[in-house]
Amino acid sequence: MAAFDPWDPAFLADPYPAYADLRVKGRVIRYEPTDQWLVPHHADVSALLRDRRLGRTYQHRFTHEDFGRTAPPAEHEPFHVLNDHGMLDLEPPDHTRIRRLVSKAFTPRTVEQLKPYVTQLAGELVDGLVQQGGGDLLTDVAEPLPVAVIAEMLGIPESDRAPLRPWSADICGMYELNPPEDVAAKAVRASVEFSDYLLQLIAERRKEPGEDLISGLIAAHDEGERLTEQEMISTCVLLLNAGHEATVNATINGWWALFRNPDQLAALRADHTLVPSAIEELMRYDTPLQLFERWVLDDIEVDGTTIPRGAEIAMLFGSANHDPEVFQNPEKLDLTRRDNPHISFSAGIHYCIGAPLARIELAASMKALLEKAPTLSPAAEPKRKPNFVIRGLEGLPVAV
Repeated sequence: MAAFDPWDPAFLADPYPAYADLRVKGRVIRYEPTDQWLVPHHADVSALLRDRRLGRTYQHRFTHEDFGRTAPPAEHEPFHVLNDHGMLDLEPPDHTRIRRLVSKAFTPRTVEQLKPYVTQLAGELVDGLVQQGGGDLLTDVAEPLPVAVIAEMLGIPESDRAPLRPWSADICGMYELNPPEDVAAKAVRASVEFSDYLLQLIAERRKEPGEDLISGLIAAHDEGERLTEQEMISTCVLLLNAGHEATVNATINGWWALFRNPDQLAALRADHTLVPSAIEELMRYDTPLQLFERWVLDDIEVDGTTIPRGAEIAMLFGSANHDPEVFQNPEKLDLTRRDNPHISFSAGIHYCIGAPLARIELAASMKALLEKAPTLSPAAEPKRKPNFVIRGLEGLPVAV
């Protein structure tokens, strides 16, 4: 069995046995290679996500020096400026202010109104896949759907959308553990290019507002809701990145899991009403976001172990989603699973604001594939991305 090693291909291929080993070892485990405390149990992950003694940032309370941390290298500054002003990496009151503004675009009513557009687009993408007799499920269906939806919400013209996915992929490389310098350089370049593009788009929307989210954020800003230009840029990048990365990987990981569990795929094909529970189970079974980090702002204790202020905690979502104390037969894919409190969308104040939209997108593509490509099958063994935190495949060749 592979030990917990985020850089080992054997571990990346199947991290779940190593998680089982971690859960036996304890409730919090010091991991020297990343200078983090690993938390593998569902109950602890769920509780710590809601614990206000932890934060996504510490800079609202401490300097780097006060916190016993080294400031990031100066050459990485464009990435950190972009990242640190998005609501995912802010704490109240800044987080509260920005989330309140953005949440207006993600009300149940607004998201429900997107359903016809999402359904139509998913159908068109699957039609294209069928007409060509198959292809890459990643690039033909899984990627274009959520990228188009979030770009449409933001008001990014179709002619400008080609670089969005590459920019996002390069920026997200920095969320892996101990990213090498070449990955950091790509993230910095993408941060600069994406920011420059959005600065220009925001200037255009100031002159000619539309019905899109960027225009809405500008209007809110003009009406006195405090939102700096950097916060606006960082929010747009966060929504684009978070608004499709998880959905893309949930789609691909999910179909690959179905292909490897033909009995479950057959059951789904026989009964399309299983789609909602299938989506939840597939997100639990092979979790798109495996790890989420928090800084310890005040000393905390987990099972008798004191974790000091200044430490970093790595909450293992993938492990929590396979915890036998919460999930019966967690290693079994069961699309009819009813009691399924997975934490793939996080919890607490940083719960994924786009979760309802992600569910609509996942359901739309799954239904379209079940209806229009009922014999969908893998055409080759896919290659797994060499990433740990954001878990996905390089592609998924399929035949119809």
